[in-house]
Amino acid sequence: MPANLTPQYFEAERRFKSATTPDEKIQALEAMLSVMPKHKGTDHLQADLRRKIAKISEEAERKSATSRQNFNVRREGAGQVALIGMPNTGKSLLLASLTSVKPEVAAYPFTTKSPNIGMMPFENIQVQLVDMPAINMEETRVWSNTVLRNADLLAIVVDLTSDPVRQVEETLRGLEEISVVPFKSGVDNSGTGLRERRAFIIANVGDLDIDDEGINALNTRFGRWLDAVRVSAAEKQNLEELKRQIFSRLRIMRVHTKSPGARVDLTDPVILPAGATIKDAAEAVHKDFKSGLRYAVLWGSGKFDGQRVGPEHVLQDNDIIELHV
Repeated sequence: MPANLTPQYFEAERRFKSATTPDEKIQALEAMLSVMPKHKGTDHLQADLRRKIAKISEEAERKSATSRQNFNVRREGAGQVALIGMPNTGKSLLLASLTSVKPEVAAYPFTTKSPNIGMMPFENIQVQLVDMPAINMEETRVWSNTVLRNADLLAIVVDLTSDPVRQVEETLRGLEEISVVPFKSGVDNSGTGLRERRAFIIANVGDLDIDDEGINALNTRFGRWLDAVRVSAAEKQNLEELKRQIFSRLRIMRVHTKSPGARVDLTDPVILPAGATIKDAAEAVHKDFKSGLRYAVLWGSGKFDGQRVGPEHVLQDNDIIELHV
């Protein structure tokens, strides 16, 4: 039986042959299907067009998934902190000062085109720092969507000598464009579609002994919900305090486990959220421990060392526990 294809079909076929994107090809194929006469003579042709649509859709999705993965930064260490802000605020220099990474640092804006990643040592743990491209770069939107919406902590880096209040305000506008807002106590963003992230300000300056005016302006404008920590990345001043502030703001704690009669290894702690219990620690060590846990022996925050505590006991940073199942 002849197919008796219509002029509209051949026009859609012409569009398919000249299409350059998956969406254009699929639209043309669907148009060919819709205008094709439906009878036994076109059964094989209909099936062939449907196979082509399925194949193009599958390939497009696979490429899209690969692209999303390429624009993601895999979380490592005890937490992930994104360094964000406007151009030339010293983010890359700060990353170099806190980690072993040596990113390109220049006096002109937009040096960082994609995230630079480094591990910041703090006592017995490592924290991942992600130096993001400038928040107002159009090319950074795809990075922002994947990294800033999922980072554990946002550090807004500003140049304290160049209208730092404006820099923070512009950075906050950039965050709002991807539906991210800093967490504010007492503000309910549930149901708004906004993603809340803990955040603070790193006020970068060449010399810590100057420019009280800039830090005072930041504290006046944002101090109720965005604290500012003043550092000098160039002179490596106040960086240890910054590390302590980052650890505190991550809201995590370190717990050390030991076996009965064995020495404790303080170099490889279990990382838990602040407020975690013995039961949470047991599950982090091994998922089967949680159900069979009877008690733990605790050194650190107990009333005395070697205290026996139950599964619901709330742990503190640097506690040592011995689990008994």
